[in-house]
Amino acid sequence: MKRLLTASLLALSFSSVSTLQAAPLLNVSYDVMRDFYKEYNPAFQQHWQAQGNKPIQLQMSHGGSSKQARSVIDGLPADVITMNMATDINALHEYGDLIPENWAERLPDNSAPFTSATVLIVRKGNPKNLQDWPDLLKEGVQVIVPNPKTSGNGRYTYLSAWAYVLKNGGSEQEAKEFVGKLFKQAPVLDTGGRAATSTFMQNQIGDVLVTFENEAEMIAREFGSGAFEVVYPSVSAEAEPPVAIVDKVVDRKGSRAVAEAYLNYLWSDEAQRIAANNYLRPRNQVILAEFSDRFPEVDFMPVEETFGSWPEIQKTHFNDGGVFDQVYADQQ
Repeated sequence: MKRLLTASLLALSFSSVSTLQAAPLLNVSYDVMRDFYKEYNPAFQQHWQAQGNKPIQLQMSHGGSSKQARSVIDGLPADVITMNMATDINALHEYGDLIPENWAERLPDNSAPFTSATVLIVRKGNPKNLQDWPDLLKEGVQVIVPNPKTSGNGRYTYLSAWAYVLKNGGSEQEAKEFVGKLFKQAPVLDTGGRAATSTFMQNQIGDVLVTFENEAEMIAREFGSGAFEVVYPSVSAEAEPPVAIVDKVVDRKGSRAVAEAYLNYLWSDEAQRIAANNYLRPRNQVILAEFSDRFPEVDFMPVEETFGSWPEIQKTHFNDGGVFDQVYADQQ
């Protein structure tokens, strides 16, 4: 009786109905992907069973992306990891030897099934007339953005603002000063994107929330579209959220086949449409064109072409003692 009760309690923690005998597939992901995977997981479950397979347990973990990666390195048994930038998956190789160095080459599009843009969420009516990156530096403007040390969302904000200066003819030093002033405007640095959204929407702190465009749709669903407006800045670093199997975990659990199927299905037409419905830009250009009304043209700055490889970016800008630490300390 005790064993049955324990099994029942465990089953309740999983996000899909499944057999108790099957080991759970754990997807460790970042904050703002909750809504996408709420739709994707049942779709994959149906596809998986349609192939003649038994139901599987699909378990999710969400949080700030770098914090999530650290948890996997420290032993959280993720079968797959779905992050918002490559640095957090690279860390699994660099610090945990959990995946091979060439992990990004194992799936199409450098293992990133969709893309996203950085947008500005402002209060209804845009009372402070915030239209582009320089407006965020105006006196008295409070900017809500997560910490680049713990959040890929925060790092994309940092890189987008830096790219804006370069795109407009500024020097690296001018970009550094600009980013420093931007983060001086932040009254708090939350650890992840969803926490930053709560600060802005629930706690009513700040004049602008800088986040991914798909987070704007989540805010509309939860709080109603009448509470805010979305402003697309003139320049955005192109967010490419990558995914990877965690080799040491799947080999130990014997779950490689289902983990590979789970990630491969992200490129299916069904999954690409689920992505578009959640305001993630599909890689499939035909499906992207179907949803063109919700994806404005954006002047994307390719991250690695602009800043160098992701390992170089992480080391230069976001590791302890890097540029972010320097500019943030200078503004305090």
